[in-house]
Amino acid sequence: MIAYTTEQAGDVFARETLLDRAFGPGRFRKSSEKIRSGRLPSEGLALVARDGDRLVGSVRLWEAAADRTPLLLLGPLAVDDACRGAGIGAALMRLAIDRARALGHGVVVLVGDEPYYRRFGFSTRGMDELAMPGPFERARFLGLELVPGALEGASGVLRPTGCLAPVEPATVAA
Repeated sequence: MIAYTTEQAGDVFARETLLDRAFGPGRFRKSSEKIRSGRLPSEGLALVARDGDRLVGSVRLWEAAADRTPLLLLGPLAVDDACRGAGIGAALMRLAIDRARALGHGVVVLVGDEPYYRRFGFSTRGMDELAMPGPFERARFLGLELVPGALEGASGVLRPTGCLAPVEPATVAA
């Protein structure tokens, strides 16, 4: 049975292994990484799926803004290959959207396949004046208003606004 929970500190290695398998080393060159790099995911919005002790899915949302419009950037969403087609990705998406709405966020944006994300309410509507901080495919830049009208007048390049991740202390050789 799959359990959906908030990510824990002990999930880091399993999550990174899952993301490496799902997206490969190129994942660090994506425009979205410019918003995630050096930041923590939004409080309560780093979610995982577990099959027993095994992490089989992950999704995170990141605080960002475009000019004066606060928003969340969703991604990456990944599911273990052995579990694809079991609805884990969809369940993580619904949980992430529900939690973001309950926490009072107004907009979630992502770069992804419109046919997949359409079922959760994502579309290009209201996204024309927004841009990612680097190359991106306009047709894959999607938004979902959690609060009606939250994208009205939104414009500009997304920039990170979330909490900075703690810096690991450097090891000094003796």
